[in-house]
Amino acid sequence: MTASSLRVFGADWCRDCRRTKQQLDGLGVDYDYVDLERDETAAAEAQRISGRMNIPVVVFPDGSHQVEPSNDEVEAKLRELSLV
Repeated sequence: MTASSLRVFGADWCRDCRRTKQQLDGLGVDYDYVDLERDETAAAEAQRISGRMNIPVVVFPDGSHQVEPSNDEVEAKLRELSLV
């Protein structure tokens, strides 16, 4: 992950993951999507980052993260980082 990138750990069956991806797409924010169904090691990485089993895990360029964030929480963080 580069210093300017945003990473989303999720799965296609997860409604919150789909919602977060749709929000980021709608805002025109670039991000790397890590499909936990296709990459088993990524699931362990997401759990290590968040300390939880919940998804999505959104990792921001400043190193902070959110777990199962609302659209408002994601947008507030994006604004704080001047990404929208």
